[in-house]
Amino acid sequence: MITRGLLDQLLKSGQDLLQNKAGGSHNKSSSGGLGGLLGGSGKSSGLGGLLSGAGGGALAAGAMGLLMGNKKVRKVGGKVAIYGGLAALGVIAYKAYGNWQAQQGTAPKQEPQTVDRVPPAQVEEHSQAILKALVAAAKADGHVDERERELIEGEFTKLDNDQELQHWLHAELNKPLDPADVARAARTPEMAAEMYIASVMLVDEESYMEKSYLEELARQLKLEPGLKVELEKQVRQAVV
Repeated sequence: MITRGLLDQLLKSGQDLLQNKAGGSHNKSSSGGLGGLLGGSGKSSGLGGLLSGAGGGALAAGAMGLLMGNKKVRKVGGKVAIYGGLAALGVIAYKAYGNWQAQQGTAPKQEPQTVDRVPPAQVEEHSQAILKALVAAAKADGHVDERERELIEGEFTKLDNDQELQHWLHAELNKPLDPADVARAARTPEMAAEMYIASVMLVDEESYMEKSYLEELARQLKLEPGLKVELEKQVRQAVV
């Protein structure tokens, strides 16, 4: 199962979402979350209209649009596109690590091995963990119903015909939300930081359910409190 190219497309598609938002009137339904991208009639509307778009960029934007559910995420998606997709998460994590270590007043034992600074084989490992975190965060609002799962799986199928990846996505979308299960994908502290950044990007912290999920995920990822704060700070700065 290869996820690197797919995840990079999804992250870079944030720019398409931003441009589409700015260029037309796109309204959310009152349900919020993933449901907010779909009209009450059951047909896709707003950002969901990108589902019928032609070209990889439009397809990726449609898939990412289904995973995203609030204005803050669309802003972050655009900034991530400027940074350069998957590598952006590494850039943010690396900077957060540097600031946190400086605050501790201790010299780092080694340079943080974030996704933008590791060999290709390790990039794939980081990518799979980040994608797992993104899918889980999309479910944190509790609004992912069967119809939305089918739409998401359909868009991922258009982007990537990898059968193993499709089976994995189906399983991830249908399993109960479990922060501990998500956290087990983090093989290194840097992967944990990147997964947390991706999750912060996708959740609406004004939602009690989503904020609670994020807090529990940070606990399960065993993030140091100071590092957690710095990671959140770097994401907020990326939105500006």
